[in-house]
Amino acid sequence: MERIPITREGYEALKKEMEYLKTVERPRVIKAIEEARAHGDLSENAEYEAAKERQAFIESRVRELDFKLANADIIEPDNLPKDRAVFASRVLLENIDTGEDVEYQLVGPDESDIEKGRISITSPLGKAIIGRKPGDEIVLQAPGGKRVYELVEIL
Repeated sequence: MERIPITREGYEALKKEMEYLKTVERPRVIKAIEEARAHGDLSENAEYEAAKERQAFIESRVRELDFKLANADIIEPDNLPKDRAVFASRVLLENIDTGEDVEYQLVGPDESDIEKGRISITSPLGKAIIGRKPGDEIVLQAPGGKRVYELVEIL
């Protein structure tokens, strides 16, 4: 079975979400279903249908999180190479056109948050950075046009 790379913070966030779904959301939706059933005829009961849909979503997400947590391969940034960009690396890029520096951490899709400087390794920029070394030029075809970066440093 394929392992899913994840940072320690990402793993803890998934565990926290799982706990919330099981201890808060699941009981809440079960109560909503019970209340909707008490109203009688279920064939035209919109509240019942909405609660059942919410329950299906919660159970699906719990199964997904259970799979991801069971197959997680926690990557510790302290043990990473500094000669090339890999999963969980922090990189400093310079936009060649503007001279602006940006710092990103390469993470999995579940952890990405551009506002926190965490980009997914499955994103176009993330894919372009993986395996690169300091000094390498990274050319990215973005919706707004071509962008060129230099990988300045692996932090």
